[in-house]
Amino acid sequence: MARLPNFVGGFLVLILCLAIADASDSYYKYKDPKQPINVRINDLVKRMTVEEKIGQMTQIDRTVASNEVMKKYFIGSVLSGGGSVPSKKASPETWIDMVNDFQKGSLSTRLGIPMIYGIDAVHGHNNVYKATIFPHNVGLGATRDPQLVKRIGAATALEVRATGIQYVFAPCIAVCRDPRWGRCFESYSEDPKIVRAMTEIIPGLQGDLPPNTQKGVPYVAGQ
Repeated sequence: MARLPNFVGGFLVLILCLAIADASDSYYKYKDPKQPINVRINDLVKRMTVEEKIGQMTQIDRTVASNEVMKKYFIGSVLSGGGSVPSKKASPETWIDMVNDFQKGSLSTRLGIPMIYGIDAVHGHNNVYKATIFPHNVGLGATRDPQLVKRIGAATALEVRATGIQYVFAPCIAVCRDPRWGRCFESYSEDPKIVRAMTEIIPGLQGDLPPNTQKGVPYVAGQ
């Protein structure tokens, strides 16, 4: 078998070394689910520029969001506030396509940090056409039924996730003592004990905490 010229052999060795180096550089601790969460966080933060950190701490409304904006400014979160919808009578598919388009912009950034989409689903998925609408908190508090409220939370979560959204701006845990406050209807009661009991809607929205959940770590793997 003919021997390769020295320069060809050297070139192949160089290519091999570069390939190995590239493979080692492609491993990021923050992307490894087997790593402890604090290790992943520290690894990610160390890699971030100031611009990326500012972007991740920023939430913008859907009306000014786009695939390009998410990518250019490293936006961490998008919100559909009251009445902020992609189109009149938008279907669930329209919502999903919109959220996915924003997400593609986020995932195409240097670090590929996914964005979080939030919506005011405060008494059901109330921004979405034909979604199930429940009474406001003041009405739910009058039931004095925490388990009913938990089931309402689970139903809301199901419809929110069906439109591709991960985050609800709910519930409002307020104790309204002065009816001149314009959002008293979002308070379950003027009695803190009743309000505390109605927080059962939270495990309804996000799912019950699994056994041996690590204290202090947000639970985001449920509904």
